[in-house]
Amino acid sequence: MRNRFGGFALCLLAAASMGAPVALTAQANYQVIDQWKIGGDGGWDYLLADGPANRLYITHGQKVDAVDTTSGKVVGSITGLHGTHGVALNPDGKLGYISDGGGNAVVVFDRSNLSTVATIAVGTNPDAIIYEPVTKAVWAFNGRSKDASVIDAATNKVVATIALPGKPEFAQVDGQGNLYDNIEDKNVVVKLDAKAKSLVATWPITCDSPSGLAIDTDAHRLFSVCDGKKMAVTDYTSGKQIATATIGDGPDAAGYNAKAKLAFASCGEGVLSVVNAADSSYPTVQTVPTQKRARTMTYDATSDRIYTVTAQFGQAPPATADNPRPRPPVVPGTFTVIVLGRK
Repeated sequence: MRNRFGGFALCLLAAASMGAPVALTAQANYQVIDQWKIGGDGGWDYLLADGPANRLYITHGQKVDAVDTTSGKVVGSITGLHGTHGVALNPDGKLGYISDGGGNAVVVFDRSNLSTVATIAVGTNPDAIIYEPVTKAVWAFNGRSKDASVIDAATNKVVATIALPGKPEFAQVDGQGNLYDNIEDKNVVVKLDAKAKSLVATWPITCDSPSGLAIDTDAHRLFSVCDGKKMAVTDYTSGKQIATATIGDGPDAAGYNAKAKLAFASCGEGVLSVVNAADSSYPTVQTVPTQKRARTMTYDATSDRIYTVTAQFGQAPPATADNPRPRPPVVPGTFTVIVLGRK
């Protein structure tokens, strides 16, 4: 994905200033309820909650950490990787899949003992990864080769490669055999047919550099988070953008609570934006302080908890001609999971 721990402008979107109804603000009422210091070195990308198993998978540099969500402790790691981006899970409860961007591969692992089962060559820099349940396939969206690799989960073989119109970001499935993906450099959302293994629609959205994507399969909506403090809401039956919500600055991930009809955006400037998707005006009803650079998140519907990650940073090195925008280094041992919930 993009620079997950970048961005510096403050998000100052208090729910009161948005005119949110008091009752709904109380209904949202998310707050930080815990923090788990994981430690370790290097950057990170996406994380994924496995609610029924009480486990959280976090892509963390050249490994994936598995965290027990009842204790907040790391129970093991999948290692030997080259630069991880995302995790997908097979509903069989046995296997998981990692997009190893630095290795141009998808790594299959055994969830019972975190051992590597297979390494599958895909496109260049696989980023977003998701399991499609109708066709029982894993889709890896390759950021540099601008295509998607389709892997048969029964054989762990690539069965198709689908060209995309630009750089893919996060993806979602609707459970009916369709996938949706943000194309970051074109400001569009694409629809893909899993059975036909083909691109079937390209929908422009008024939203710059869409990255994180959440889905509401009941009302057939997609929530794309973008630069410029925006969240685009798209009807995926028509392909039309139906609304634009105002969120925090520097978002990179999204989530959706189907029961409460709330959409989330994790913002790098240190807030979680909570949007009321039951209201046609899509107001932001909460702006919850988290921590700077906490840009990626996952929502666990089983526990109604949100997990995001960040760390402390040192001083950035001087800019050079080869590296005009150097990143500040992560302070070793400060990598932390922030847990949000409703008390």
